Amino acid sequence: MILEHALLQVDPALSEEFENAFATAKAIISAVPGFIRLRLSHCMESPQQYLLLVEWESLEAHTVVFRQSEGYQRWRELLHRFYDPFPTVEHYETVFEEGAGT
Repeated sequence: MILEHALLQVDPALSEEFENAFATAKAIISAVPGFIRLRLSHCMESPQQYLLLVEWESLEAHTVVFRQSEGYQRWRELLHRFYDPFPTVEHYETVFEEGAGT
C-alpha cells in the first residue's frame, strides 16, 4: 500500500466552495482501479491548509492509472484552481503501523 500525501493551500474565503467541489471530485478518484481510500482534513490552526491523504494499491495506480485517465482531467478542472501555491505530492510506504486492531 502506498500513501499519497498532499498539503493543499486554499484561500479560507473559498473553503466552502472547495469542499463542495471536492465532494464531487471524490467520486472520480474512488472509481480508479488501485484506489483504496482517501481522507481530506482541514487544519484547525491554519485555516488555509488542508491535508489530503490517499491510499493506493501501488505507486503506478496513482501516477499512471489515475493521472493518465479522463477522470483526472475532470479532477483538475474541479480542484486545481483552488491551490495557491500548487501542492507538492509525495508518496510513502508504511514502515510500522500500530493501533487498535493492528
